[in-house]
Amino acid sequence: MDRLTTLVEKFHLTVHPATLTEANLIAKAGADGTPARVVFLTRGTCTTSCAGEVLFAAHVDWMGLTNPLMAALPDEVRYDLSGEEDSRALVRLMAEETTANRCGAQSVINRLGEALMVRLLRDQISQGTTDVGLLAGLADPRLSRAIVAMHDFPGRVWSNADLAQEAGLSLSRFAELFAQTVGETPMGYLRRWRLILAHQDITRGDRVDAVARRYAYNSPESFTRAFRKAYGAAPTALRVA
Repeated sequence: MDRLTTLVEKFHLTVHPATLTEANLIAKAGADGTPARVVFLTRGTCTTSCAGEVLFAAHVDWMGLTNPLMAALPDEVRYDLSGEEDSRALVRLMAEETTANRCGAQSVINRLGEALMVRLLRDQISQGTTDVGLLAGLADPRLSRAIVAMHDFPGRVWSNADLAQEAGLSLSRFAELFAQTVGETPMGYLRRWRLILAHQDITRGDRVDAVARRYAYNSPESFTRAFRKAYGAAPTALRVA
């Protein structure tokens, strides 16, 4: 089961070299000058986190807090590279590309940056978290199966019983554990995920009735009501914009 691919692919990620005052992704060196840790600032840019030797500084744009992964991360994420030789190699390559001024460097930095962000997220999930939210749900081996099912098949007409079966839990235990861990009901999370995807589709120019059907709404009218409640505007207004 892949807990991250759908989330990563649904949200456009760009990584650009940046000055320290504009950076939110900073790679730091240890005493020996080799990559030691990466700091990612989800809601700000470099301040005290920039103390010490910086190997490279970049700005990550991952669609802000509309991306549920970004919203679930703490304000500051520290990724210890001890024993992570592949990630250390990624950092070395990114540092080289930011300084060598080679042709195609931005394309390389963007792809290496995406790989580094996925590794950072894997580390966060493997560590687990005491904070309520999506990362905590993905870190739970039972809840993650239900969450991934929602991510991968948002147009399916899911019930709580279906999702409990995916998780391998009784209906009551699933509902209780999901709310405690993720901070909302399974159906509440599913509605929010569908509307996030619907917002992307409408912005891209898809028809309202097609989007409503795609995400299991009974009618374009019910979809429009839900969309307006979430975003403060009708989907037709977004398409015109």
